[in-house]
Amino acid sequence: MTSRGATGDAGGARAEAIRQRLQGLDPIELEIGDDSHLHAGHASAGGAGHFRVRLVSARFRGLARVARHRLVYDLLSDLIPRDVHALALTLLAPDEAPSPAGVRAAAPPFVGK
Repeated sequence: MTSRGATGDAGGARAEAIRQRLQGLDPIELEIGDDSHLHAGHASAGGAGHFRVRLVSARFRGLARVARHRLVYDLLSDLIPRDVHALALTLLAPDEAPSPAGVRAAAPPFVGK
C-alpha cells in the first residue's frame, strides 16, 4: 500500500488520515495522491484538500459503483469538508484490478500432440 503525491505537512497528514480510515475496508491495494497543488486558489475549497484514491478490496465484490462510493464516504465523513474538499475515487474488487505492470500469469502447460 502506498501514499503518493502528498504535498506539505497538511497534505501528508490528511493523506495519512484517509489511509487510516480506509483500513476498515481491508484494502489489498491502496494508493492516495494529494492533488491539492493542482487546485491552488480554488476559493470554495477553504483550505481543504483534493485527493485521488485507488482502492482494491474484496469488500467491493458484487457492489454497484454508488454503493462502493458510499462505503468510502461513510468512513471519511468526519474529514469532509474540513480536511477533504474533493475525492477522485477508483474503487475495484480484486478480480477487476489489472495485474501489476509487466506481470503476466503463467500460461497453462500445453497438452496435446
